Amino acid sequence: MTSTDGLRLHPFRGLRYAPDRVSSLTAVTSPPYDVVVRPDGVRHLETADPYNIVRLILPQAPDPATRHRQAAETLRRWRAQGVLATDDRPALYVYEQSKGSLLQRGLIGALDLDGPVLPHEDVIPEVVEDRAALMRAAAANFEPLLLSYVGQGTGNGATGVIERTVRTTPLLATTTEDGFAHRLWAVTDPADLTAVDEDLAIRHALIADGHHRWATYQRLREEHPGNGSASPWASGLVLLVDSARHPLQVRAIHRVLPHLPLDSALAGLDGAFRVRPVDGPLDAALAVLDGTPGNAFLLTSGPERFCVLDRPDPELLHRTIRRDRPAAWRELDATVLHSALLDEVWRIRDHPSEISYLHSAADAVEQAAKHGGTAVLMRPVLEQTVRQLAMDGVTMPRKSTSFGPKPATGLVLRVLDEEV
Repeated sequence: MTSTDGLRLHPFRGLRYAPDRVSSLTAVTSPPYDVVVRPDGVRHLETADPYNIVRLILPQAPDPATRHRQAAETLRRWRAQGVLATDDRPALYVYEQSKGSLLQRGLIGALDLDGPVLPHEDVIPEVVEDRAALMRAAAANFEPLLLSYVGQGTGNGATGVIERTVRTTPLLATTTEDGFAHRLWAVTDPADLTAVDEDLAIRHALIADGHHRWATYQRLREEHPGNGSASPWASGLVLLVDSARHPLQVRAIHRVLPHLPLDSALAGLDGAFRVRPVDGPLDAALAVLDGTPGNAFLLTSGPERFCVLDRPDPELLHRTIRRDRPAAWRELDATVLHSALLDEVWRIRDHPSEISYLHSAADAVEQAAKHGGTAVLMRPVLEQTVRQLAMDGVTMPRKSTSFGPKPATGLVLRVLDEEV
């Protein structure tokens, strides 16, 4: 393959479940680790099959060191038992997700970490450290990041390889609990690999989902500088999707403040925002939020009580929002939430013990009710806003967006001790 300043996606020998050793592929897959954040969600997956991938991505033990060691030992045991087996040949993997009219296809491979990849969100250091310790102990990439690039949107280059490949028999096919159908193919033909390489050589990518894992890859590369680009630590497992061909969906990520009761949250505003009680149920309250101009948030303590915060005090915004950033950044709901509300008004630090991030509004409402806290429900950001800020080198506040559909975890893994 040719040297390039663009994206470099390398074939690798995928580690996959042996179908005859598990009850079903559906039963051993999982959403990404940061979507499965609730203990009951982990327990549900653990009981689906004794070999569910959640035992590797979210091992359960009293302390971090034990969790990471447990995951590494579990991976070694499953490989020794033949539950997970390495493919014979290095390959790029065509991955398809579909549900109703939604169709997404992309390529899974090992992407060079020094290529043109644009982050758009900040990360939480504690999460990066935890993911790094897990990958370090297991010497594996358990789940691919979701990256988008703007290709030709035609049947040429990488997209042409994908479109030809999906007309053949897949390596696997399964449907997960969320109703998504998944199919996976291996691409090993040298001509196809060259076509992909030449196409991606002029592309850059946006991190759609997986900023913490990308930061983790970078940290681990710094810890393993030997052999340069030949080191397996110099690349990381990703799914690359051509958004010109398959536009991604963008959803909001919601916040739960478990130690801040809603009455205390409202009392602490002291005129900083207008407060409007709104009627439920959740969908109706979210519709009011969506129709509110300017910066706005939906606060709730449970399914029976909702209120919209809007019309922030201009003086508060002037005092708390950085002026050295573009207007598009200053006007983001997430910017106003973190800079004005969380940092200044409520004095809540951005730490996992103080703020939980949930992709489902219903789950956020449930967790707020369970802990006697407050859920702050958000609106999605337009993809063009995200991409433009990333191109300008401006990162958004943490957990500002949720791109999807996200790849299922457990269909193909990458181990770093068998790189070829």
